Amino acid sequence: MRERSIIHINVADFAVAVERILHPRLRGRPVVIAPQGATRAAVYDMSEEAYRSGVRKQMGLHQALRRCPDAAVLPPHVDRYERAMEGLLKHALPYSPLIEMTDHNGHLFLDVTGTGRLFGPPSDLAWRIRRTVRGEMGLDPIWSVASNKLVAKVASRTVKPSGESIVRPGEEADFLAPLPVHLLPGIETDDLHRLREFNLSCAGQVGRLSAAQLEVVFAKRSRHLYEAVRGIDPSPVLPVGQKPPVVRTEHTFGNDTNDTATAESVLYRLVEDAGARLRSRRLTARRVAVTIDYSDGVRMVRQSAVRPATANDFFLYVVARRAFHRARHRRIRLRSLRLTADRLTYPPAQRELFPAVEENRRRCEDLITALDAVRRRFGTDAIQTGRTLAA
Repeated sequence: MRERSIIHINVADFAVAVERILHPRLRGRPVVIAPQGATRAAVYDMSEEAYRSGVRKQMGLHQALRRCPDAAVLPPHVDRYERAMEGLLKHALPYSPLIEMTDHNGHLFLDVTGTGRLFGPPSDLAWRIRRTVRGEMGLDPIWSVASNKLVAKVASRTVKPSGESIVRPGEEADFLAPLPVHLLPGIETDDLHRLREFNLSCAGQVGRLSAAQLEVVFAKRSRHLYEAVRGIDPSPVLPVGQKPPVVRTEHTFGNDTNDTATAESVLYRLVEDAGARLRSRRLTARRVAVTIDYSDGVRMVRQSAVRPATANDFFLYVVARRAFHRARHRRIRLRSLRLTADRLTYPPAQRELFPAVEENRRRCEDLITALDAVRRRFGTDAIQTGRTLAA
């Protein structure tokens, strides 16, 4: 089988980088991008200078400014960032039809396998894209080359905020061995807690364990861990224009209902189904949409952002319930409910800053892991939460 060549293009702190093109005076200064005037404004993005001061994405703006009081605060301009991503994509398109845009935050994967006779080695091609983007857009992307997306992404993380990295085929495990496990895409907070209990912090340490040993502790998560620390990732780079993956689940009521408890019970079952499917695919959702079909034929759709991205049923339900009540503002009976989780991504690598928040998240993750284990062994109906009994 031919070795793949994957390029990862990453403009670090993308929103800040775009704003600095328009406001050159901000270069070298700490910058925080967050909605201004909102009571609970959260950080949308921050510069490397602000990050070193302790600012993190989704942190409250007031807290961020306490950590970095000299930061310049700008409102987010999402349309501006989307246009910049279109420009980045335009400079990559001549080299491959397999270009995956995982989000609108400055990340592109290019599969350039077999293009060497046309464009030269992948490293030359990546350098050429970077030179063009710098000259025509004023952005300075990081680039990395590896045999798969996982290793390419980690490689670009190791040289942030600027630089380049090449991991040659066959060197994946050696490259990952000294790196902290939390740098690997798809490693969840609960995984990090369990690894810490066994005093394991680097990919190489986890790589010394066999698949059977990992399965004792991590159950179905063991396969992902076993492959991730060895740099194994067969996932393809999706073609340009292919619709991004979503998880969708729905329920049609036998008799149209107007009972809130029944509807919320069904909604939680939909969340459980979506959460299980996300976890089996090693993905998290950054947005949830709820669709209500009323008995008179009217359809209402409302969506809410999931911050941070998660596949945990408890956290997803809070967001889904919020969207449900925004969509349900009519007194007409409900005919069906649909839940859609999209903007799928790897679990966040960023760890919690505060012990209390981290402990609460850990308990929720432990409970979901235990529920998954019981249902795998005895069936999905073997154990249920109380709120689903009303359906």
